[in-house]
Amino acid sequence: MDSKAKALGHPVHPMLIVFPLGLLVTAAIFDILHLITGGSGFPVAAAYAIAAGIIGGLVAGVFGLIDWVAIPARSRAKRIGTLHGIGNVVVLLLFAASWLLRTATDWVPTIPALILSFAGVLLGAVTGWLGGELVDRLGVGVDEGAHVNAPSSLSGGPATR
Repeated sequence: MDSKAKALGHPVHPMLIVFPLGLLVTAAIFDILHLITGGSGFPVAAAYAIAAGIIGGLVAGVFGLIDWVAIPARSRAKRIGTLHGIGNVVVLLLFAASWLLRTATDWVPTIPALILSFAGVLLGAVTGWLGGELVDRLGVGVDEGAHVNAPSSLSGGPATR
């Protein structure tokens, strides 16, 4: 199933998800580094990473929704896509709640803020796997007829010969 939102011949959603995913995981790493070292810069860096990750996740989600709408109803791909999308909304909510808890403590994470962030990373791993299932197993976002010798997406032609 071909993606409905493309840039230069490639689906936009998979291009954008790397930023929020990386930022939110990096925020959790900064939290761990803060716990280990007590460094005062890590909580601030985590807060910025969370904020940017949430914004990036919202933007990526718009393009994911565009592709999800085009998936045939009552298909396995639609069910997996629904779980993937709802799960990622929950990931963003977990991190948003963690970020809000930090505002009252000069960005130093409390135990509840840490739990929310770490839960967001774990759920993000699951939703990332679901996204991989959509692409790798169910072919969502893959050009019809794609093969190892397909012409460049910039050629304007189909992947098939």
